[in-house]
Amino acid sequence: MKKIILSSVFALATVVLFSFNNPTSTKQAETFTVTAQKSRVDFTGSKKSDFHTGIIPVKSGTVKIEDKKLVGGSFVIDVAGMKVTDPAGDKLAGHLSSADFFDVAKFGEATFNITAVKYTTADKATLTGSVTIKGIAKEISFEAIIRNADEKGFFAEAFFPIDRTLFGINYGVGAIDTQVQLAVHIYASK
Repeated sequence: MKKIILSSVFALATVVLFSFNNPTSTKQAETFTVTAQKSRVDFTGSKKSDFHTGIIPVKSGTVKIEDKKLVGGSFVIDVAGMKVTDPAGDKLAGHLSSADFFDVAKFGEATFNITAVKYTTADKATLTGSVTIKGIAKEISFEAIIRNADEKGFFAEAFFPIDRTLFGINYGVGAIDTQVQLAVHIYASK
């Protein structure tokens, strides 16, 4: 009988102690600021007989890191700062800046806001979010490689196509591919 009473008292004491102590972590996500001078979006656009390459700077942004994992973020892309890196240079950049393509006089920036992050491996995650180009918002998903996410900083890359016609960029459809290949490189620090 003593053993039963002692066991009951011990069980009750254990329940009382743990009911006042929350063993789960409530650690809040840390915000890292994007390093704009190092982050960028590379693009490749193709047509039947050629292709063109360029860079679009990342203007600003933040990423949210929790337990060394990306959990959120938002970015502003400087479409007005776009540069064509092949021999077509300034002439093509001027056309891409016009109303035929990005209309940078009205829409000099694009944005991307992460709404979900689902890790598929230790360093790869499917990101879902809302991208806004030319005032048109669409949900997209793509795989990102999270190269680093710790107290030293954040670095991730993603390589994926995006359909320009979803954002009203219809110039040259049939002659110019609607899929633009993107390579996104994001650096951030505390």
